[in-house]
Amino acid sequence: MYDTNTEDIIKAQQKSEDAMEKIVTNNSGLVWSIVNRFLGRGYTKDELYQIGCIGLIKAIQRFDVRFQVKISTFAVPYIMGEIKRFIRDDGPIKISRSIKELGVKIKELQKDYLIKNGKEIKISEIEKILNVSKEEIALAIDANRPLQSIDEEIYEDDNSSQKKISKISTNKDDVGELIDKITIRKLIRELKKREQEIILLRYYKQKSQVEVAKILGISQVQVSRIEKKILLEMRKKL
Repeated sequence: MYDTNTEDIIKAQQKSEDAMEKIVTNNSGLVWSIVNRFLGRGYTKDELYQIGCIGLIKAIQRFDVRFQVKISTFAVPYIMGEIKRFIRDDGPIKISRSIKELGVKIKELQKDYLIKNGKEIKISEIEKILNVSKEEIALAIDANRPLQSIDEEIYEDDNSSQKKISKISTNKDDVGELIDKITIRKLIRELKKREQEIILLRYYKQKSQVEVAKILGISQVQVSRIEKKILLEMRKKL
């Protein structure tokens, strides 16, 4: 259903922004399909899409290429989880009736299978029995899990406790930065050739406007005017 390339995944995990961008683009349909389930909660589709992409990137970074599963299937819980966390302060997440019903069917099937066979049923078997995709199964299972509050108490071995929020990492948001980089790179590619040259020279080669003017054979005033126009348009798109 969605594109998966093991080589691209490995490259993305090795910090290749091009490979990461390619996978995100090829799986954008998956993100949009999940985003559509969370509309009507006061957020724009683009906002939720960006958040969903963060979840997709986290899934790509944590994906084991030895898994006998598509990256799209593996990514569903991450995408949903990221969107849920984003809108959690707005109250309980409203899950569609069809997803709730599918979740109940899966739960009953898992229970019956475990009783009869003494082991857990595989996703591939659920897929055949219920005639639904692996992505829909993962979505239903994750959607029916109870939300966990960051104020929930965590009990340690010594019987002491602390809230989950105290365990949240305050490290630099590398995923957020990667999203920003991918977005900016996309906007730069949409510029005209002359505009691309100015932005690349100014912000990637660290050239002054005077130096850029000499390289391109135009005046410093022209460079300044074009640069200002480009940045204004990029800010609007962002």
